[in-house]
Amino acid sequence: MLGLNHTSTSEFILIGFSDFPHLRLLFFLLFLLMYLFTLLGNLLIMAIIRSERSLHSPMYLFLCALSISEILYTVAIIPRMLADMLSTHRSISWAACASQMFFSFTFGFTHSFLLTVMGYDRYVAICHPLRYNVLMSPGVCACLVAWSWAGGSVMGLVVTAAIFHLTFCGPNEVHHFFCHVPPLVKLACGDDVSTVALGVGLVCITALLGCCLLILLSYASIVATILRIPSAEGRHKAFSTCVSHLTVVVVHYGFASVIYLKPKGPQSLEGDTLMGITYTVVTPFLSPIIFSLRNKELKNAMKTFLSKLFLQSS
Repeated sequence: MLGLNHTSTSEFILIGFSDFPHLRLLFFLLFLLMYLFTLLGNLLIMAIIRSERSLHSPMYLFLCALSISEILYTVAIIPRMLADMLSTHRSISWAACASQMFFSFTFGFTHSFLLTVMGYDRYVAICHPLRYNVLMSPGVCACLVAWSWAGGSVMGLVVTAAIFHLTFCGPNEVHHFFCHVPPLVKLACGDDVSTVALGVGLVCITALLGCCLLILLSYASIVATILRIPSAEGRHKAFSTCVSHLTVVVVHYGFASVIYLKPKGPQSLEGDTLMGITYTVVTPFLSPIIFSLRNKELKNAMKTFLSKLFLQSS
């Protein structure tokens, strides 16, 4: 992010939770517990996948990469948010704000790209099972993960460079609990603000809708293939491998659509803050729960892993 222009505003003040003074301590404890659960849940999933040889397959490699992106996404936002809840000095420097935006968009879009890759993996496994080992070889899987991370990094760089090339010459109070695009655009001045805001919005929406469309196409083919399976048991077994991924996709894109596709209009600070919590705290919190409870193989491996862990400690 070198080469971005410093402007007359050298720092910003994050005032996202200023309208909840009496609930701030309650929110702090609740979000801290959810954050710790998110970290521990994803670390547990990664440890189980690493230790259980039966899970050394492309689907769980992608799940491991997804857990890493989720951990890094929450680390980029939540610790700072929690610290600001207990502090009266909620300023953030220009460079720290730009860095937070870059990393949050990088890991957020990496998460979306990995969900798309996981949808393709389920498509190959169900629609082309005989060619699965060829189409999803270790080299191909490594490339898909690498391209997901590269794509997320490009998105983070493009969005951050576009926003922080704007001139911030007015008030420096950001009406959010982290450095997000809409509240920062409101603080910018100049003739190119609306153009940059429109361009960034189109890039983000296009990327999200593109991922969503690819996932929908994958599942359309999956459903068509499953319906051709003669036995009910076979159909259930095939679909059960997709349930956890499909549930996470619905949650992820459900909250994302509320954020990016909501109609323009007057929005209160409280509404923006609570809406932001859904995709920064709630979605990462739900993801490891869904994968742990809805994936039979992972659930059984988790029971085995935890029983071994307790036996060793006793």
